[in-house]
Amino acid sequence: MPDRAPARRLIDHGPADPGPEAAEQVVLLDVDGRAAGVADKHTVHGRVTRRHLGFSCYGFDGAGRVLLTQRSRLKRTFPLLWSNTCCGHPAPGETVEDAARRRMSYELGLPATALRTVLPDFAYRASYAGVEEHELCPVLICQVVDAPLARPDEVESWQWWSWSKLQDEAAAPDSILSPWARLQVPLLAASGAVERLSGSVVR
Repeated sequence: MPDRAPARRLIDHGPADPGPEAAEQVVLLDVDGRAAGVADKHTVHGRVTRRHLGFSCYGFDGAGRVLLTQRSRLKRTFPLLWSNTCCGHPAPGETVEDAARRRMSYELGLPATALRTVLPDFAYRASYAGVEEHELCPVLICQVVDAPLARPDEVESWQWWSWSKLQDEAAAPDSILSPWARLQVPLLAASGAVERLSGSVVR
């Protein structure tokens, strides 16, 4: 099993800015993945959640390590679970790539370079603590060069993991990862996209 030593703790950056979150809207989807309206994010997630558009992004440094984040205890969906670098929802009219750049900057204070979508059709449905996620969730990869300056209302803690460690954890029966990360990681590995990411030495 991988090393599960305590993660590095975060600096307290002060109170959260409620503005962007309070106004956030998500794109609702029909069964074929076509836009079918918008809704305020805080009204969408419940015991039964309408299908909507999201994204997941995995950020790698120059040594081929992937940045894993633990979701804030303040999050309504899947609090305190470990997951990929950044997740979010494109705003109406926003591309998945632009949404990933926006959320990487907002949550982690990081620019996303060499960003590209590698699993455009990934979708999942999962519940935790009585709240369901139901998303068409394209998966992106990118490069990051600095340590994160994470927002405590978004990220509880973070760690750099080797790509092989993440693959092992995704396959573990008692995995500490989010359900979407457990599904995404083997698909990313099979695609070869991580190994092809420019400048990375993946281990």
